[in-house]
Amino acid sequence: MASSRYEERFWQKKCLEEMTETEWELLCDRCGKCCLVKLEDAHTEQIYFTDVACTFMDQATCQCSDYNNRSKVKDCVKLDSGNVMELSWLPSSCSYKLVANGMDLPSWHHLISGSEYIIHSSGASIKGRVISEQCVKDQDLEDHIIRWVD
Repeated sequence: MASSRYEERFWQKKCLEEMTETEWELLCDRCGKCCLVKLEDAHTEQIYFTDVACTFMDQATCQCSDYNNRSKVKDCVKLDSGNVMELSWLPSSCSYKLVANGMDLPSWHHLISGSEYIIHSSGASIKGRVISEQCVKDQDLEDHIIRWVD
């Protein structure tokens, strides 16, 4: 899948720090899992994912509907090469995490499959499985804890 925008299979040839901004954005698998509301147990520091998505999550595409202004969301964390390995709540399937660990991308990733839709049909994204945080009261978040994020 060659393109003038990036070198073919750049994720196998470069570490995260060496990627251009375009390559960094292309590497995102667009699963939406990092945009789920997470709860942390204050005693154990264990992180629990919920089926509640950020207000800005476009549930049809599993992408931020206001990506350029995402920092307006108080809990939004901008992923970069310096924090990917430090964020324990990133799912094991996260493309950034995989590449940082020297692993290849999964077959459903758009850079491998050539399709932006296979991630959804394979069940690797949050599409069709979440609700907006606008629909859930904070005190009810514990009722939305899920186990399907890996």
